[in-house]
Amino acid sequence: MLRDRLRARLAESEAPDFQRLASEVLGIRNAPPELARRLIQQALVVEDRREEWRRAGERICLNAPTTPGVYVLRDEQGAALYVGKAVNVRRRLRAHFSERRWRALKADMSRAAAAEWHEVGSEIEALLREAALIGELRPVANVQVGAPELSTRGVPALLLRDVIVVVPSVEEDSAELVAARPDGAWLIQRTRRNGADLAVHAARLWRFFNSALRNARDTAAPLAPIVYSWLAKRGATATRVDPHAATSVRVLRTRLAALLKDDRLFVERLDQR
Repeated sequence: MLRDRLRARLAESEAPDFQRLASEVLGIRNAPPELARRLIQQALVVEDRREEWRRAGERICLNAPTTPGVYVLRDEQGAALYVGKAVNVRRRLRAHFSERRWRALKADMSRAAAAEWHEVGSEIEALLREAALIGELRPVANVQVGAPELSTRGVPALLLRDVIVVVPSVEEDSAELVAARPDGAWLIQRTRRNGADLAVHAARLWRFFNSALRNARDTAAPLAPIVYSWLAKRGATATRVDPHAATSVRVLRTRLAALLKDDRLFVERLDQR
């Protein structure tokens, strides 16, 4: 390694020739003595950081799941550096820490020392959880950190209505109910497919769409444009429910219960292309 070569050469003499080292090891010719010394010192610092980064990558990838999920890379102080999603979290993290990635790595990402992840059961869940975490954590290495805008997504007007989307959950005995409103509000609710907790969850959805306060400012990031954009493209065949076709909470609960019993609804998988 470059670091080992530099250290070996420096140990050979109490008064090393930095110009010669810069030329022979770094490939930088004719550098003035002081500049050559600084270049050698900087190279050693960078190489030490590279070794720490490599070891952190090995440790992180060892424990990462091979399932779809959303992940957060953090530095030694716990600050969020990057939020991403992947079909296979371990494989994506290995790509982050590959040797060829180091050569073009952003300075912020070189500080990665730990990671956490959240496994998901569908692409839309991954998209929403990723965007929510980016908005909450403001990771320094993510390019897009603002809330999504409908005006930039080309969503057909017919899709811009209150909707509940039923998608698979990472838990086999459950499903995720994704609710969205054109004003940007959204929620995601995990519910048991056997209907054990559906009464509570149907009531929550009913209030989300029918409460007198539904137009009040929501404290959550307005991520509904992600749902509509997904429905317009990759989620075009996803199962959805019109909440206003139900005349009461009880009717909404009955409709959702019938859908949750249908195994054909639970074949969608996270697909990142």
